[in-house]
Amino acid sequence: AVIAVNKPAGLVVHAGAGRPDGTLVNALLHHFGSLSSLGGPMRPGIVHRLDKGTSGVLLVARSDAAHRDLANQFARREVEKTYLAMVEGQLPADAGEITRPITRDPLRRTRMTARLEHGRPAYTSWSVKQRFPGYTLLEVKIATGRTHQIRVHLASIRHPVVCDPLYGAAARPPGLPPLGRPWLHAFRIRFRSPASHRHVTVEAPLPADLVAWNRALLE
Repeated sequence: AVIAVNKPAGLVVHAGAGRPDGTLVNALLHHFGSLSSLGGPMRPGIVHRLDKGTSGVLLVARSDAAHRDLANQFARREVEKTYLAMVEGQLPADAGEITRPITRDPLRRTRMTARLEHGRPAYTSWSVKQRFPGYTLLEVKIATGRTHQIRVHLASIRHPVVCDPLYGAAARPPGLPPLGRPWLHAFRIRFRSPASHRHVTVEAPLPADLVAWNRALLE
């Protein structure tokens, strides 16, 4: 009923403007033959997305029935999504939440913003997993799925995701190797299987580029 993919950073989920092929959807269709049709011809099987630069676990529906079931779970906020994010700076608290609405940035249309009073409701909670000199590793959970939500919300509290210059972070932190993408990883997802109706938890281990960057941080 469901495919769980450990998406690498740099891979676009589905076709769009300027990206007709070379996507995750293209690879899945080649491997499985068919996916749910509810997302339309450009996004078959896609119930939720990860940004191109974000790695980690992603769910894809194989059938229309599974797609409807998963979509309902996401709409009712029953799917638990847990991310790992390395951010710039030291957060003063060990945990917190961000509830600022998110909308398209009127000055830079390629990004979103949480600086305005209006927008779509968004909820992000975070807790500190490990502290480093100048950086903090967070476990982040989101109850909504707004575009760039984690990146926007963490930037709004002045702790942008490492190597995310779109939201104010240094493209190359001093003395550390460039990542070429934000330090953001979809680590865990928990959902109810549309086939067995049992809860399933899927985890994606940290990819090699993030492991290597962390190692350089400790050297």
